[in-house]
Amino acid sequence: MKLPQSPPKFGPTFSKLSKERQAEVLFHPGAQSGDKRYLHWNELRHKPPPAGLSVEEWWLTTKWWRMRDYRRVPLKDKKGQPFVFSTPDGLQKGLHEIDRGLGFALNFPESIAQSEARDSYVVSALVQESITSSQLEGAATTREVAKEMLRTGRPPRDKSERMILNNYQTMRRIQELKGEALTGELVFELHRRVTEGTLDRPDAAGRFRKTEENVRVEDMEGNVFHEPPDAGELPARLEAMCRFANGQTPEVFVHPVIRAIILHFWLAYDHPFVDGNGRTARALFYWSMLRQGYSLFEFISISQILLRAPARYAEAFLYTESDDNDLTYFILHQADVIQQAVEALHAYAAKKTAELKNADKLLRGLTGLNHRQQALLAHAMRQQAARYVIEGHKRSHGISFPTARNDMFDLVARGLLTVAKEGRFNIFRPVTDLHDKLGRLADRPAPQPADGTMPLNLPFQTRHD
Repeated sequence: MKLPQSPPKFGPTFSKLSKERQAEVLFHPGAQSGDKRYLHWNELRHKPPPAGLSVEEWWLTTKWWRMRDYRRVPLKDKKGQPFVFSTPDGLQKGLHEIDRGLGFALNFPESIAQSEARDSYVVSALVQESITSSQLEGAATTREVAKEMLRTGRPPRDKSERMILNNYQTMRRIQELKGEALTGELVFELHRRVTEGTLDRPDAAGRFRKTEENVRVEDMEGNVFHEPPDAGELPARLEAMCRFANGQTPEVFVHPVIRAIILHFWLAYDHPFVDGNGRTARALFYWSMLRQGYSLFEFISISQILLRAPARYAEAFLYTESDDNDLTYFILHQADVIQQAVEALHAYAAKKTAELKNADKLLRGLTGLNHRQQALLAHAMRQQAARYVIEGHKRSHGISFPTARNDMFDLVARGLLTVAKEGRFNIFRPVTDLHDKLGRLADRPAPQPADGTMPLNLPFQTRHD
């Protein structure tokens, strides 16, 4: 992508106008009645201006009205100038929709709110976010292969798979850290987790970049898009970022979603590490959303939305830097991404609700099946060639190995799955006549385990698969 054209500087451009023309431009009646989007000069200059204004004059009045709403944040650029943001109507509406979707939605699908099913949905969202966040940073593997690795627990085969595994483990860790304040040590920990085993310089994990490492953001052709602040400034900048993340600065109210988005931008702007800055920035964004009370965000994947249009993601950074540090461009982009992710969450939950109802219909009459077994059988009825392992069932539902094993062998005892050894693993498959078996087993009492040497109510003592 190309660097956006920087806007005309307000002061020098405005001073060229006569006093009479200045007033006419600033208060032109049509200047604020046209396109309501928060357009960057790179986009606005291609639009027809309101009657009576040149494109440059249209930009002047647009910029003037924006500057009246600017609010400063503690983040400063390399020249010491502060970053700012405004809250146009579109952003306020978006924040309201996010709050409703993640906090005030009284009619949220019951299937995702029930505590017994919650872990399964969380794991699914974490898997999705781990894969797509890594793909944004260049990981090259299919989602099917990545999901198979995460669900079976096999070791990663290459750097791409290691990136995905690191992201998954980091996201699980963030759920444990959401009650803690952000510190430099915690930021370093998150960076170590997302980059372990993936860096060309292994010693760079969990430490600041050095001056001689000359870190820059550029494309494959060597075009530089961003040069971060000097390495010597990073300790002070990290301390200021942590104070902001913890709500200690600024003294005025900042909407929690805006605070999380700015934290995302802040780490990406400072680029304190040799590599893994994007993954760490998105991890901090998740930490911030969860810490500020958006508990449903553990079901959300923003990276799958970002991956659909990565150029727009990069563009939002560039627009901010090129227009007087106006963070509004990045905030608007990320707010839109969050809204799309919330909509995807509701659609996913509605789909799962329908699937559970259908599974309940098909499985009605069977006694003793828990929601995990029902989910597995519902999947097996759609995928007759599916193969299951205990470790995969364990990871899919966030349960212990013995509980997962009991689930699987109980289904074998009921005649709904078969099991066979392949190497050191037990491989479970749906029986060929699963639909008929479900019908015949309706209303029958749960059978005893077929293998009497391994009763399901005793602790599992043999070797783990």
